[in-house]
Amino acid sequence: MIPLRSTERTYATAAVTASLIAVNTVIFLYELTLNPNGMNQLVSQWGIVPDRIQQNLPSLFTSMFLHAGWMHLIGNMLYLWVFGRNIEDLIGGGRFLALYLLCGLAAAVVHVIFNPYSRMPTIGASGAIAGVMGAYLVKFPRARIITLVPIFFFFTTVELPAAILLVFWFAIQFFSGFGSLGANDYSGGGTAWFAHIGGFVAGMLLIRLFPPRQRWRNWYADE
Repeated sequence: MIPLRSTERTYATAAVTASLIAVNTVIFLYELTLNPNGMNQLVSQWGIVPDRIQQNLPSLFTSMFLHAGWMHLIGNMLYLWVFGRNIEDLIGGGRFLALYLLCGLAAAVVHVIFNPYSRMPTIGASGAIAGVMGAYLVKFPRARIITLVPIFFFFTTVELPAAILLVFWFAIQFFSGFGSLGANDYSGGGTAWFAHIGGFVAGMLLIRLFPPRQRWRNWYADE
């Protein structure tokens, strides 16, 4: 299932959400200019490598602005746009940026805790975006999400309650993450399930620290 848009109304331009998408895209376009060796060096230096995280703490932050490919980037940015706009609209741009970065850092720390000996660099904004999704579940559980759903060899769109879509997504991350704990390959790749789990839970908790702003004030004349 792929979320396409929320039916929840927004009252202001999502400048920070759009800026984050732009920054991630520009950095990825820079990545495309690198040869394979240069890309490997970039990811090794600025991605999270749990086995040597104490020597590279800034990577807990920088890793969330790197992506491994077009599909990785597009998927993450789509989720950020769908769920980020309403959260930014609710709490304001500055607070939204703080929430996003804090969730990204929380996701990175949880990933390191559950994969302390991994030597595989981890990159991507999905932990931070998972935090935005967790915040969305708390604040907009009854919103409707237009979702692309595969049916055999065809696709159709359906309106799903945000709570159902997000809980289903989190359940996949949770069972996949704990199901992977038996793996002992510290050099192989894969999905950073615990970064998703950590970010999502962090978003659910941290959003309570950011009170909503009065979004409706300028709309009285139109309603």
